[in-house]
Amino acid sequence: MDHIEWLSAGVLGWVALTFALAGIVKGVSGMGLPTLAMALLSLRLPAAQSAALMLLPALLTNVAQCMGSHGGELLRRLWPLWTGLVLGTLFGPLPGLASGSGSVRAALGVVLVGYGLFGLARPALPQPGRHEAWLGALAGLLGGMLSAATGVFVVPLVPFLQSLQLRRPALIQALGISFMLASMSLAARLGGLDAAAPPDALAAGVALLAAFAGMGLGARLRDRLPALVFQRALYAVFLLLGVLMLARYFAIAAL
Repeated sequence: MDHIEWLSAGVLGWVALTFALAGIVKGVSGMGLPTLAMALLSLRLPAAQSAALMLLPALLTNVAQCMGSHGGELLRRLWPLWTGLVLGTLFGPLPGLASGSGSVRAALGVVLVGYGLFGLARPALPQPGRHEAWLGALAGLLGGMLSAATGVFVVPLVPFLQSLQLRRPALIQALGISFMLASMSLAARLGGLDAAAPPDALAAGVALLAAFAGMGLGARLRDRLPALVFQRALYAVFLLLGVLMLARYFAIAAL
């Protein structure tokens, strides 16, 4: 899709709105930018192009989140999770984002519905205890495979990290490192596929500016919004977007 097509299709406005909203979510909650960006972009763009456009904002907005005093502790505990995440993303056998098949959008819809239902239900997750290492490796592997297939990193990575009951600063840092590794691994996988052409430079610039502007606004809103209300609204949006994607997929398949 060249520069003229981006402008004539009105996609730039959609890109700006998408990353502004995703940045606000990131600024308020410390997560959610790739998930919301992929969900909204995929309504207008092919999945591979959506992922290529999402990667740089996701990577750069996570850099600051990776900083903290818990790096050594997290590495000792989470290296199986992170190893599985990288390997699953690079070598996962599921159909990739660049395949262009309708199953990619359906898979993204399923992930969003599942994540939305999980967040709304707020189940109490048991701590993995002595099974932490192999469960972490499995969660990372499955998360990496889903990341390669859908561009979304959250399932089952976020529920596993939540089950560890880390202190909030450590959890925020763990999420930042995990999302950065997922973004870099997905970029490496997409970079090896001819179908994953780099995004239009103007659209990429708009995405970055909107994402950081949204993050700044979200950081200001963080202390003014009731955390539980915001989280439930966000999970409801994920659920709605997932249902919409699945409905469109089955409607097209029925034609």
